[in-house]
Amino acid sequence: MTESRIGEGARVTLHFAIKLENGEVVDSTFDKQPATFTIGDGSLLPGFELVLFGLKGGDQRSLPIAPEQGFGQANPQNVQAIPRSQFAEMELSEGLLVIFNDAANAELPGVVKEFDEARVIIDFNHPLAGKNLTFDVEIIEVKTN
Repeated sequence: MTESRIGEGARVTLHFAIKLENGEVVDSTFDKQPATFTIGDGSLLPGFELVLFGLKGGDQRSLPIAPEQGFGQANPQNVQAIPRSQFAEMELSEGLLVIFNDAANAELPGVVKEFDEARVIIDFNHPLAGKNLTFDVEIIEVKTN
């Protein structure tokens, strides 16, 4: 019997850490329960899944993820100037996460980049957009059909 390797439709249990280029950990399961998901179910972005293909239980890797395979490049059109009057009751600070509702009433998070008396600059890009990341993984188990 051959060892199961990660491929389309495989059920994978793993520990992972997503790190910035400076080594700062953005998310990790290494100090928690491992994550279990099926390749292709949308739990991971496709670029993160793709770098796992061919790995098997017991494998440990530190895998580079370019912006195009991760959260995409930052889009300058996703940075908007909004009148300060719309934030009259809010204490603002740079880096503050603000939740807006779009036309369909879905939540749309944005980060305050800067503000003055007249306007607030909000960045609606994903916080990891445009970033080169490292995806550290420890594959615990792979099940294939």
